[in-house]
Amino acid sequence: MAALLLATASPATAAGATAVGDVRQAMKTLAETPGVVGAIGGVYVDGKLAGQGTAGSRLLNGQGGTIPVGSRFYIGSQTKQMVGTVLLRLVEEGRLALDDKLADLLPEVADGDLVERADEITVQQLIQHTSGIPDWWSRGGSEPAFDVFDFTTYYRPIDIVKTTRGLPRTGEPGKEFAYSNTNYTLIGMIIERVTGGTLAGELDRRLFRPLGMTRTYALTKPPEGIKGPHGHGYYPDSTGTLRDMHRANASWGFGAGNIVSTTHDVSAFQRAFNQGKLLPPSLQKVLAGPPRSAKQSTGQCADDLQMQGGSGLGYTTLILYSTDGRQQFEMSVTRSTTDDSAIIPAMVKAGQAVLCPTGVA
Repeated sequence: MAALLLATASPATAAGATAVGDVRQAMKTLAETPGVVGAIGGVYVDGKLAGQGTAGSRLLNGQGGTIPVGSRFYIGSQTKQMVGTVLLRLVEEGRLALDDKLADLLPEVADGDLVERADEITVQQLIQHTSGIPDWWSRGGSEPAFDVFDFTTYYRPIDIVKTTRGLPRTGEPGKEFAYSNTNYTLIGMIIERVTGGTLAGELDRRLFRPLGMTRTYALTKPPEGIKGPHGHGYYPDSTGTLRDMHRANASWGFGAGNIVSTTHDVSAFQRAFNQGKLLPPSLQKVLAGPPRSAKQSTGQCADDLQMQGGSGLGYTTLILYSTDGRQQFEMSVTRSTTDDSAIIPAMVKAGQAVLCPTGVA
């Protein structure tokens, strides 16, 4: 569930250009990347579909046909921008403030130092990953620190936060960026505490329905998964056997990566966000966060093009978009590898081929 926040630096086409490349060919090339099972993508210009395509297969080893166009998929850490938007809309409404302390909003996490220094950590630090709270996903290592093949046990959000108790902090509150899924698990808990509703319900009421994201929903408990035909991602067990992860335990993603969506719906959200329809500029800037080391130049494509994505068990997602809100290209890849370090650059290249067809090296 590592976040991918990448920005370009050198122009290759004029900002605001609307020419798009061949999505089908881009997905075909992407699907040839080692470890990719299937790929799906859709590009939108001014809110209208400008191209879509799928390639590879729906199931492992070329089985199941291609992923149907318009299929749903896990969006991973793209969830965080949506959850953060809901929280900041509550700030705009005066329901809480950016400098409110975690201990005041969720007293239970301060008890017994479940979250160390909760009385110092602010809402803004949670949003921007500067809280210093350890990550429940890896807990300091590179592999998932929980049983990824437990598809049935429901874990409450506070149970997930408890798994980080006693782990070393990643820094002083507010001092440095350190990506942690735990921050957004806590944000989901705050949303529920402040509103008295469920996180899934608030996402639906405040974002999904108003933006016409009719095929998007937030997972809450196992054995929930992706509705309808979709691509299946895989993860190896202790014997090396690849296991189907299409119904991975929903409770682990609460607030951090629990949304299922489509290329159309993710693009609709990103368009509204970039056009300033969801938050005032001051709060939109808070969610974007200060410049940080996770951002890097691609050296290609339009100078206003940015990317954001997420990665989980058997899948990787990536959206490339223009900051003026005119163009969005959302992709989802299902994979059979634990590591997507070679797949992400291939997705970036596919995105550049579609949104900057004359500017790819």
